[in-house]
Amino acid sequence: MDIFSRFFSFDFLKDALIVAIPALICITIHELAHGFTAYKLGDDTAKKMGRLTFNPIKHIDIVGLLMILLVGFGWAKPVPVNMRNFKHPKGYMAITAIAGPLSNLILAVIVMFLFLLFSPYKTVESFIFHSMYGSPSIISLIVFRMALLNVMLAVFNLLPIPPLDGSKVIFSLLPEDMYNKLMKYERFGMIFLLLLVFSGRFLNFDVFDFLVWRPAMFVFMGIADFSGNVIGIFV
Repeated sequence: MDIFSRFFSFDFLKDALIVAIPALICITIHELAHGFTAYKLGDDTAKKMGRLTFNPIKHIDIVGLLMILLVGFGWAKPVPVNMRNFKHPKGYMAITAIAGPLSNLILAVIVMFLFLLFSPYKTVESFIFHSMYGSPSIISLIVFRMALLNVMLAVFNLLPIPPLDGSKVIFSLLPEDMYNKLMKYERFGMIFLLLLVFSGRFLNFDVFDFLVWRPAMFVFMGIADFSGNVIGIFV
């Protein structure tokens, strides 16, 4: 099969949907949470630029989308925030920043609860086993990946590395002059993040696995256990 035929094969299109649909939903909710929180705190920049919307096209970053399709993890176009519109710039910026990861964790709990409630798989382990030795439905794969990706996105964004949300929270605790100096170097953080994501391919130690994947799986399994226990009590 030539490369053109492979890219238009059913398996490739199915895999692309399983990756792209959850990713678009996750990043849309994440960026919308930033914009809505900033709006409520006094900054209407995102609203004026049409970013307070559930339309994923408004939040897509082309390079980030390609990363999602190629390696399964990427990013969206950041929602614009003007700190000068905040009554308390550093504090409100920290609240705006934490709103993104928090929205993903809340969505992960909701999605996992619905997944365990309505799917034939009552535990994550049973679904993983069936995925390895059976053929789960596309809907099951999309919903499961959505729950997992939300957790990964939250954990990743909580890293204290500019321009991630965690850095804005940590930087808000610093003195004003140091805060302003560090924010100037925010744009260079993306280079470091790309090295982090691909560290496993160049180093003997996979930094992304250690800082993101393992913590995300710990949180994910905690959410799954919590959801399963709640369902067991009330259903």
